Amino acid sequence: MIHHLTRVWKLLGLLDTLHARAGTLGPARLSVGAAAGVMGLTIVLRYLTAKQPKFITDYTKVAREVNHNELEFVEWDFIIVGGGTAGCVLASRLSEDPNVRVLLIEAGGRSRQSRVFFGDAEVLHSSQNVVYSRTPAAFSKLFHTRWDYNLYTEPQQHAGNKKKYWPRAKLLGGCSAMNAMMAQYGAPSDFDEWARIAGDESWSWNNFSKYIRKFEKYTPDPRFPHVDPLLRGADGPVEIGYSTHIWPGCAAFVQASVNAGIPFSPDFCTAKGTKGTNKAMTYIDSKSTRVSTESAYLTNEVLARPNLKVVTHARVSKVLFDTSSGIPRATGVEFASRSRAGKVGPMFRAQATKEVIVSGGAIHSPQILMLSGIGPAVQLLRHNIPVVLDAPNIGAKLMDHPSFNLRLKEKTGTTFRHLTPHNLHTGLLFVRDILRYELWGTGPIASNIGESVAFLRSDDQVLFPPAEYDHDTEDANSGPEAPDLEIIMCATAVHSHNIPLNSHPNAYQMLVILLRPTSKGSLLLKSADPWDDPLIDPSYLETKHDIDVLVRGVRAALKIAHTAPMTSVTDVHASDPQLDHHFSRLSDAELAEVVRDRVETVYHPIGTCSMGPDGVVDSDLRVNGTQGLRVCDASVFPKLVSGHPTGAVIATAEKLADVIKAHYSQS
Repeated sequence: MIHHLTRVWKLLGLLDTLHARAGTLGPARLSVGAAAGVMGLTIVLRYLTAKQPKFITDYTKVAREVNHNELEFVEWDFIIVGGGTAGCVLASRLSEDPNVRVLLIEAGGRSRQSRVFFGDAEVLHSSQNVVYSRTPAAFSKLFHTRWDYNLYTEPQQHAGNKKKYWPRAKLLGGCSAMNAMMAQYGAPSDFDEWARIAGDESWSWNNFSKYIRKFEKYTPDPRFPHVDPLLRGADGPVEIGYSTHIWPGCAAFVQASVNAGIPFSPDFCTAKGTKGTNKAMTYIDSKSTRVSTESAYLTNEVLARPNLKVVTHARVSKVLFDTSSGIPRATGVEFASRSRAGKVGPMFRAQATKEVIVSGGAIHSPQILMLSGIGPAVQLLRHNIPVVLDAPNIGAKLMDHPSFNLRLKEKTGTTFRHLTPHNLHTGLLFVRDILRYELWGTGPIASNIGESVAFLRSDDQVLFPPAEYDHDTEDANSGPEAPDLEIIMCATAVHSHNIPLNSHPNAYQMLVILLRPTSKGSLLLKSADPWDDPLIDPSYLETKHDIDVLVRGVRAALKIAHTAPMTSVTDVHASDPQLDHHFSRLSDAELAEVVRDRVETVYHPIGTCSMGPDGVVDSDLRVNGTQGLRVCDASVFPKLVSGHPTGAVIATAEKLADVIKAHYSQS
């Protein structure tokens, strides 16, 4: 009881902190302090009504500390390495059987349990949530924080020789707790292509899409009557829908895209195809809160299961193997924690009697396998790692969606630039919108920022007339109805990621994404230290195809920006050097140089443990050449989807859970 009173006391202390912060700004800003007080009280009330599930950081409850003879274990049926987008799904589904013991190990903590910050000051301890994760418009505030692995690529030879920042979430729910919440899954032909590569029709759209419908919970929205609810799932754990806020500029974008020649799409995620333009559906619930796989699958009821234990703040250093039979069999894992000061704690071991499932994501899954002795032998020996299995394709075939921010002046004054307040006026607008969000779940803070999208093909002769464009570009699409370009309309503009523009102009951006790149990179170990980040090289824009198509996408975005009704939004006479209005005067070669210099990730790496005849895993995601070991996350994707991969990752985990249940029910 005293423990809870202490927490409540700290929460109530937020009120004084908020008032004090506002009071230092002068009498003219007392209204800011009053509004902040209401916001603080709302947070207190939410805390008092929230249940507090427990996670395990005392590892002796689930494992044994490694002693000198290294023989002690605690047994589980399944050990899931990584509580990210896929790991939370697997833990929930596999533990539905009360006779199956499941251990989930996550390097980060809860996306709903951590400290809360006001400005730069840490003002309270909250076990309710990580505010930046749960709040839709705040997702980029997670970048470069302790909830982010804060990764960088190697210098990109074909992209200005720059290292590129790659945010990856260190949270339960993984990148589903950090991304921009776009509930679009790719084109149906993408999954038919997977089926051809894997040699298994269960991955085709007709078969795989049932797992998408299984996780979906869509409630019809009267604002969007064109969506056919019969083509959507209604009873799944993942609530999807349209956010409460629609920025007028995003509505104008959809109509301008139609006027430019891109058809209206009633729904991007059905067998009718992906091409077209519309408002984007999101992983945002009816309370205007992000839906991650942690919140959807690791509910209080699931966490109360006695056969499921969730370990947090523990990094798996390697998978353990029994090699006595000649075929390596995964038998368990080693894991430890590390303090913020960098001190590594004692090593613990847990045993898996059935399987180890690695779900660390496209970066950490191949790293864990290689640290365990499964990987390219030449690389392992270079780092003095004993070779358990020479698997040369682990870490190979790394692919990502490159993107380019087109920044343009907005003349209506309605952008979201006040969400990064920089003066009294924007500060007051910010507090106003915090109150709107906290009290009613409305306003810009309920938005995922990139509200509207257009999917198109670079060989579309309406958008790119043959008289003006060369149509000899390689067709890298999965099918004739699959797009290779996406343009996301964003209600604010940044330099890159979460770095604001100097002088905070009223500007918006169109994020142009190359959906089907042909460039392939790799992931290598930096060292045998599991705490060292691996060497990441996506090889951005290595092929002529990639730079040609991305430049064409920028041209399409400019065309939309100068088509009615976007002409009422875009200030075509702007001359701010931070903005890109001069691009229409550049040649393709000049524009290509700008694109190479400014290209960034859109956070969709895949392929480092890919399916396929020459891949790392088979079509049931078993690591080839081993027993009792699978991988389940975006690393197994043999090709990029033509859109956003989160839904495909969730469906992949749902599918694997069924495969595993069926296998052990027959044995």
